[in-house]
Parts: sequence; structure tokens; C-alpha cells
Amino acid sequence: MAEAVAYEEQRRRQIEANKRKLEELQLHHLSAAVREATAAAKPSSAKKRKARVPRDADEEPLRRSGRLANLPEKPMYREVKVNSPFLQVSKSNARVTREPLRWSGRLANLPEKPMYREDSDEERSYAIFKAEELVQELGSSFPIFTQPMSLSHVTGDFRLGLPTYFCQKHLPKSDEMITLVDEEDDESATLYLAKKAGLSTGWKGFAIEHKLLDGDCLVFQLIERTKFKVIEIYFA
Repeated sequence: MAEAVAYEEQRRRQIEANKRKLEELQLHHLSAAVREATAAAKPSSAKKRKARVPRDADEEPLRRSGRLANLPEKPMYREVKVNSPFLQVSKSNARVTREPLRWSGRLANLPEKPMYREDSDEERSYAIFKAEELVQELGSSFPIFTQPMSLSHVTGDFRLGLPTYFCQKHLPKSDEMITLVDEEDDESATLYLAKKAGLSTGWKGFAIEHKLLDGDCLVFQLIERTKFKVIEIYFA
């Protein structure tokens, strides 16, 4: 207890000694003078705005960007004769022009109407039925499946999707070339896309050469690791 009292007494005497030194040096007066001098010398950060003078529209023209400076105040329209049933908006000042549409090279030579047959579900089912009969006749010595043809298989991009279960069980796990052998033993090379489970490059040539149409049905028989025997069951 006596030690704590002695410590507090010593601390009090030290604080009083420090106060006397500060009074002798007058440091608090010096600090206040420095703050006042700094505040007086620092300019105001607020920007002075110039008074806006109203502009006389008759004396000074409106400012325009370089792109618009030479354009007329009002657009000049002209009438254009119509010579085509297709409408296009021209990039010029004309309102609406009728010009022939530009077709891509892939579509330029296609007929205006797609080549497909208007057949009933019963007629389509007959082609599938005949293909299934052929599968039963061929037996199960080789992996086999049937594939009905639709418009997406024989027109447009000509991509043929194969049954997923068949691809996972029997076909390569990466992209490879697969050979299609028709009934005349003519071979056609096609690109098999493993991730998409279908035939891409080469299938279009096969479909066109064999004149496949919507409604036909094919029988695919895997006779080798990357070779199919393909038998066509034509709808008509």
C-alpha cells in the first residue's frame, strides 16, 4: 500500500514539473500562432463561377459536332420506285426502298420451297416398320439401329444425330472418321462428333448422293469399329 502511495506522489510531482516547463517555453502559445498563420495564408478551395451571360440566338449559330455540321437542318427525302416484293430500309436518305434481298452463297441455289413430302403419320410409320422388320431378319450378330429421316437430316446443315445409348456403348469416345457403306458397297467417309453423338462432315454428300428425303428410314449396322453398313428404306 505504501509503495502505491509513493508511486502516485512521484507521478504527481512529475506532471507538475512538466507543466512548469511548458509554461516556461510557452509552447502552447507558439502552436496556436502557427495554426492562425497557416489558416490565414491558405487560399479558399471554393471555385468562383463566372456569371453566365445569356446568348442571343440570332447573333451566334448553334455549335454542332463535325459529323453533323454539314447536314441540312431537315432531311431531304426522295421517292424510290418499287421493283421487288422484298422490303429493305436503305442507308441513304430514301424512306423505304424495295430491293432484292442478298442471299448467302449456301442459300442462293436452294429452291424457294423446301423439298419434302406431305405424308401422314401412318405412312411414315410404315417405313419405320419395314426397317424394324429388316433388323429382325439381320439378327444381332452386329450392333444395329434404325434412324428415320427428318428435314434437319436431309436439308440445311445436314447433321445426323445418332442414338445416344448406341454411341456410348459402341462408338469411339473422341472424334473420328466413320465410313458408311451403302448397298452397292460404295464407301463414304464422315466425321463422327463424339460430344454431339452425330455425323457431321461427309454426311451431306451421302444424303444427297442417295437422294434421301424426309420420311425415309435407314438401318445402320456396325460391321467394324468405325464402319457402318447402311441400308435405305425409301418411303416411296
